[in-house]
Amino acid sequence: MLNPVWLETFITLVDTGHFTKTAEKLYMTQPGVSQHISKLEESCGYNLIRRDKKSFAVTEQGRLVYNYAKALIREEKLLFEQLNFDDPLSGECTLACSGSVALLLYPKLLQLQVQHPNIHINIKAAPNHQILTDIKNGQIDQGIVTDIPNESFFDFETLGQEELCLILPQQANTSDRYAPLLLELGLINHPDAEHYLSLYFKQSKEQELTQLDVSKIPIVGSINQISQILEPIAQGVGFTVLPKSAVGGFHSPEHLQVLRPTQPVMESLYLVCKKNRALPARYHAFNTIIRQIWAFNRY
Repeated sequence: MLNPVWLETFITLVDTGHFTKTAEKLYMTQPGVSQHISKLEESCGYNLIRRDKKSFAVTEQGRLVYNYAKALIREEKLLFEQLNFDDPLSGECTLACSGSVALLLYPKLLQLQVQHPNIHINIKAAPNHQILTDIKNGQIDQGIVTDIPNESFFDFETLGQEELCLILPQQANTSDRYAPLLLELGLINHPDAEHYLSLYFKQSKEQELTQLDVSKIPIVGSINQISQILEPIAQGVGFTVLPKSAVGGFHSPEHLQVLRPTQPVMESLYLVCKKNRALPARYHAFNTIIRQIWAFNRY
C-alpha cells in the first residue's frame, strides 16, 4: 500500500505547482518534500514528475497516481460521512427466512418502502442452515429461523409461534386412517417439507402419524416456489405440510382440506442477527413491523 503521507505531499505539489509552496503548506522543508516524492516514485516504479530546474511537469503515470490519491480522499470523506450519519429512513434492510414467512412479511414490509423510498427491502427465502451461515458471513443482517441458534455466534429474540397445517385435496376422504391416505396421495415436496413433516408427525398426537416413516412416503411432485406448492393439491394431486399463513394466502382455499389433529402443531420463530451486531437505525422501523405482524398473527 502506498504511503498516505507521501501521497498527500504529491497531491499538494501537483495542486500548488511549486516545491517551496508545498513545503510551506505542509510545514516541511523543501528537501523533505523532494524526499517524499522520490520515495513515492520508488514505490510506484515510475517517474511521477519530470523535473526541469525549478519547475516540473507531471508524467502520465504521475497523473494516474494523482487521480488515485484524490479518489482515496473522496472515499475517506464519504466513509466518515456514513459513519456519522445513520438515517433511520434510508438504506438497505436485508432479511432471510422461509418462503412462507416471506409471503407473510413482504407485503407489509413493502409498505415501509412505499412510504420511505430511500429504504430498500431485500428479502431472501432460504432454509435455516443457510440463513445462519449468511448472517455469520455478513451477507445478510438478519434472519428468521425455527430453531434456537448457537448463542456463541448469534443474538436472537422469540417472535412467536406459527401453526403447521397438513394440507390435502378437498375431495380426500379423511374418515378412514390417515397413514394409508397419505401414502396413497404422495407428497408434494418443497425445501422445508421434510422438516415440517417430521415436526408435524411428532407433535400432532395422532398415533398412526407418529409411527409413520417420512422417508417411506412417495414423492409425487416437487416445487421450490412457495406460491405454487398448493396448486397441485388444489387439483387433487398429493398432500404437503405448510405454515397456516401459506394456506391463508392461497387464492383457492376452498379446493383444499386442512387436517385437524388432536393437538395443533406449533413452530417457534426466532429473529436472529450476528452476535453483538449493532444494526443501523433503519432497522428500528423494519423490526417494529415484523414484531407487529407476529403479534397480530399470534395463534
